[in-house]
Amino acid sequence: MKKKIRKPIIIPEVEITGVADKGRGVGRDASNRVIFVEHVAPGDVVDVRIVKKKPEFLDGYAIHYHKLSEDRVEPFCEHFHLCGGCRWQHLSYEGQVHHKELVVRDSIQRIAKVKAQEFLPIIPAEKTTYYRNKLEYAFSNKRWITKEEMEAGTSNREDVLGFHRPGAFDKIVDIKHCWLQEEPSNELRITAKNIAIKHGLDFYDLRANEGFMRHIMIRLTSIGELMLIVSFFKNDQKKIKPYLDEIIEKIPQLTSVFYCINPKMNDYVGDLEMICHHGKPYIEEQLGHVRFKIGPKSFFQTNSWQAKVLYDKVVEFAGLTGNENVYDLYTGVGSIALYVAKYCKHVVGIEEVPEAIVDAEENARMNNTENCTFYAGDVKNILTAEFAEKHGKPDLVITDPPRAGMHADVVKMFLQLEAPKIVYVSCNPATQARDLNLLSQKYELIKIQPVDMFPHTHHVETVALLSLKS
Repeated sequence: MKKKIRKPIIIPEVEITGVADKGRGVGRDASNRVIFVEHVAPGDVVDVRIVKKKPEFLDGYAIHYHKLSEDRVEPFCEHFHLCGGCRWQHLSYEGQVHHKELVVRDSIQRIAKVKAQEFLPIIPAEKTTYYRNKLEYAFSNKRWITKEEMEAGTSNREDVLGFHRPGAFDKIVDIKHCWLQEEPSNELRITAKNIAIKHGLDFYDLRANEGFMRHIMIRLTSIGELMLIVSFFKNDQKKIKPYLDEIIEKIPQLTSVFYCINPKMNDYVGDLEMICHHGKPYIEEQLGHVRFKIGPKSFFQTNSWQAKVLYDKVVEFAGLTGNENVYDLYTGVGSIALYVAKYCKHVVGIEEVPEAIVDAEENARMNNTENCTFYAGDVKNILTAEFAEKHGKPDLVITDPPRAGMHADVVKMFLQLEAPKIVYVSCNPATQARDLNLLSQKYELIKIQPVDMFPHTHHVETVALLSLKS
């Protein structure tokens, strides 16, 4: 029996009125049902082809533009339409920060269901290009090719080094120039690729799980220290040593070179041994008055310039006088804890990743900071009534959880502790708003500050100040 071909669902002249999760545009159909649309801008009017239909929403993509948004600009990166990294390059930067602020406002109103006494305007990034201190690239023996190249019979068999194309886990967009990290980042990536080709080293095939060259990470700090980490499929010193030595010869600015061996089916290197091949076993970064050592596995804010802006806002909201007992939850390498330590009596930091706590303690020693104590473990397991009895009731709790927000048990403990003030730092307005709603039983939202850490993406950070209700 011949399979019936479904007629495509096309909704005409949808006005894009805002943005949603992952930077998708938002519009509505004639029945007021939400439509999420890829690769559009608020202000566009488009015909949308629907690819997913749910009772509460539709998903689709634009097939025809009736009107273009006044916020649209020409993307400056040649890889914009393929890479999927800087998905908002087609929006003016003024438009980007405007819509990010609206996303935060909407989350507070719709999810938190609380009113901030003061909603501060978003702080834009001073650097809108070359702002990242860490980038990761994958080697592949298959290049992502366009529909036009495919129709022309172009082969995808090519040794490339770049980013994963969204939705194509085994094919890589070969990057010529990336606007996210300052030089010599691009020079280093191109050198790493060319030397691998020159030495005849096989590029990785993810489907077959074979190929010598796997992955690189480049870390570059604002004070000019440069780290390269290379992951290889197997430990073949006859290939590894000459390869790395030639990179070091070509890029003498390298402060530190590491490698690891990764025979797994994924690029994650956090569980692998890091071998220091050249230079120091770390690089250093300076944020304001604090110096940090960053190792190959260290967790660190990826925009150093805006991290200082963010931490200064935390200090401002905290309003410390020098006598406070502070808890810093999800402390990572202790970056916020060390930043506020000179303004208070004592800071206790908790972080789930043990390696991050090792970094935090080392950074405390390097900065001669003696009023910080760090614990490794899950916050929901460590932050208990017994913990508070041991370390004293906090005058201030600073929390900077992952995108999923705080565990419900942690929120309950906040309500039990009744610290006079909470400063909540978040990279996800929706989960922060959810937690603020739960905390509203005992806390009022004094003020909230959006901060743009990642220009040309939909991501936005927020700092919220909560005060215990009297």
